[in-house]
Amino acid sequence: MLRLPDVQGRQHDLADLRGKVVYLDFWASWCGPCRQSFPWMNQLQQRHAKDGLVVLAVNLDTEAKDAAAFLARYPASFSVLYDATGASAKAWGVKAMPSSYLIDRQGAIRSRHIGFRPSSAAELDAQIAALLQTP
Repeated sequence: MLRLPDVQGRQHDLADLRGKVVYLDFWASWCGPCRQSFPWMNQLQQRHAKDGLVVLAVNLDTEAKDAAAFLARYPASFSVLYDATGASAKAWGVKAMPSSYLIDRQGAIRSRHIGFRPSSAAELDAQIAALLQTP
Protein backbone atom coordinates (compact mmCIF):
# COMPACT_ATOMS: atom_id res chain seq x y z
CA MET A 1 0.00 0.00 0.00
CA LEU A 2 2.79 2.47 0.92
CA ARG A 3 6.42 1.74 1.81
CA LEU A 4 8.92 4.60 1.63
CA PRO A 5 12.16 5.76 3.27
CA ASP A 6 12.68 8.66 5.64
CA VAL A 7 15.70 10.99 5.44
CA GLN A 8 17.90 8.40 7.22
CA GLY A 9 16.87 5.75 4.67
CA ARG A 10 14.78 3.82 7.22
CA GLN A 11 11.75 2.25 5.52
CA HIS A 12 8.25 3.01 6.82
CA ASP A 13 5.35 0.76 5.85
CA LEU A 14 1.79 2.00 6.20
CA ALA A 15 0.66 -1.57 6.91
CA ASP A 16 2.69 -1.49 10.15
CA LEU A 17 0.41 1.25 11.44
CA ARG A 18 -2.75 -0.87 11.65
CA GLY A 19 -4.44 -0.05 14.94
CA LYS A 20 -3.51 3.65 14.58
CA VAL A 21 -5.37 6.48 12.90
CA VAL A 22 -3.15 7.89 10.14
CA TYR A 23 -3.19 11.32 8.55
CA LEU A 24 -1.25 10.77 5.30
CA ASP A 25 -0.21 13.95 3.49
CA PHE A 26 1.45 14.26 0.08
CA TRP A 27 3.41 17.51 -0.37
CA ALA A 28 6.16 19.29 -2.29
CA SER A 29 8.47 22.19 -1.46
CA TRP A 30 6.88 24.47 -4.06
CA CYS A 31 3.40 24.02 -2.57
CA GLY A 32 2.07 27.27 -1.06
CA PRO A 33 -0.68 25.72 1.08
CA CYS A 34 1.88 23.26 2.50
CA ARG A 35 3.48 26.19 4.32
CA GLN A 36 0.23 26.52 6.26
CA SER A 37 -0.46 22.82 6.68
CA PHE A 38 2.90 21.93 8.26
CA PRO A 39 2.42 23.96 11.46
CA TRP A 40 -1.12 22.56 11.74
CA MET A 41 0.13 18.97 11.26
CA ASN A 42 2.76 19.58 13.96
CA GLN A 43 0.00 20.65 16.35
CA LEU A 44 -2.14 17.72 15.30
CA GLN A 45 0.64 15.22 16.00
CA GLN A 46 1.41 16.87 19.33
CA ARG A 47 -2.25 16.89 20.46
CA HIS A 48 -3.27 13.41 19.36
CA ALA A 49 -0.19 11.15 19.28
CA LYS A 50 -1.03 9.77 22.74
CA ASP A 51 -4.50 8.84 21.41
CA GLY A 52 -3.10 6.82 18.50
CA LEU A 53 -2.70 9.33 15.68
CA VAL A 54 0.27 9.13 13.33
CA VAL A 55 0.97 11.93 10.87
CA LEU A 56 2.98 10.88 7.80
CA ALA A 57 4.02 13.36 5.12
CA VAL A 58 5.27 12.10 1.77
CA ASN A 59 7.54 14.50 -0.07
CA LEU A 60 7.37 14.34 -3.86
CA ASP A 61 10.25 16.67 -4.79
CA THR A 62 12.70 15.22 -7.31
CA GLU A 63 15.58 17.05 -5.59
CA ALA A 64 16.22 16.22 -1.91
CA LYS A 65 17.75 19.66 -1.37
CA ASP A 66 14.40 21.31 -2.16
CA ALA A 67 12.65 19.28 0.55
CA ALA A 68 15.50 19.97 3.00
CA ALA A 69 15.24 23.74 2.41
CA PHE A 70 11.47 23.63 2.99
CA LEU A 71 11.88 21.60 6.19
CA ALA A 72 14.54 24.00 7.47
CA ARG A 73 11.97 26.76 7.20
CA TYR A 74 8.90 24.69 8.20
CA PRO A 75 10.17 21.93 10.51
CA ALA A 76 8.16 18.74 10.96
CA SER A 77 7.60 16.99 14.29
CA PHE A 78 6.07 14.05 12.41
CA SER A 79 7.54 11.47 10.04
CA VAL A 80 8.54 12.73 6.60
CA LEU A 81 8.98 10.12 3.88
CA TYR A 82 10.47 10.61 0.42
CA ASP A 83 9.31 9.56 -3.03
CA ALA A 84 11.31 11.38 -5.72
CA THR A 85 9.79 9.15 -8.42
CA GLY A 86 6.21 10.11 -7.53
CA ALA A 87 5.09 6.46 -7.82
CA SER A 88 3.21 6.62 -4.52
CA ALA A 89 1.33 9.76 -5.57
CA LYS A 90 0.29 8.06 -8.78
CA ALA A 91 -0.82 4.94 -6.88
CA TRP A 92 -2.87 7.06 -4.46
CA GLY A 93 -4.41 9.21 -7.21
CA VAL A 94 -2.89 12.48 -6.01
CA LYS A 95 -4.02 15.33 -8.27
CA ALA A 96 -2.94 18.45 -6.33
CA MET A 97 -0.70 19.57 -3.47
CA PRO A 98 -1.20 18.98 -0.71
CA SER A 99 -3.45 15.94 -0.83
CA SER A 100 -4.23 14.13 2.38
CA TYR A 101 -5.95 10.93 3.37
CA LEU A 102 -7.47 10.08 6.72
CA ILE A 103 -7.07 6.36 7.41
CA ASP A 104 -8.86 4.53 10.21
CA ARG A 105 -7.45 1.94 12.62
CA GLN A 106 -8.38 -0.91 10.24
CA GLY A 107 -6.49 0.68 7.35
CA ALA A 108 -9.54 1.98 5.45
CA ILE A 109 -9.43 5.43 3.84
CA ARG A 110 -12.19 7.43 5.52
CA SER A 111 -11.72 10.76 3.77
CA ARG A 112 -9.58 12.57 1.23
CA HIS A 113 -8.74 16.26 1.22
CA ILE A 114 -7.24 18.24 -1.63
CA GLY A 115 -5.45 21.45 -0.73
CA PHE A 116 -5.32 23.01 2.72
CA ARG A 117 -7.13 26.02 4.09
CA PRO A 118 -6.84 27.06 7.74
CA SER A 119 -10.63 27.52 7.70
CA SER A 120 -11.05 23.78 7.09
CA ALA A 121 -8.79 22.74 9.98
CA ALA A 122 -11.65 22.52 12.50
CA GLU A 123 -13.57 20.12 10.25
CA LEU A 124 -10.48 17.94 9.81
CA ASP A 125 -9.86 18.01 13.57
CA ALA A 126 -13.42 16.81 14.18
CA GLN A 127 -13.05 13.94 11.69
CA ILE A 128 -9.78 12.88 13.30
CA ALA A 129 -11.18 13.11 16.83
CA ALA A 130 -14.15 10.94 15.83
CA LEU A 131 -11.86 8.26 14.38
CA LEU A 132 -9.64 8.33 17.46
CA GLN A 133 -12.68 7.54 19.62
CA THR A 134 -13.51 4.48 17.53
CA PRO A 135 -11.67 1.30 18.54
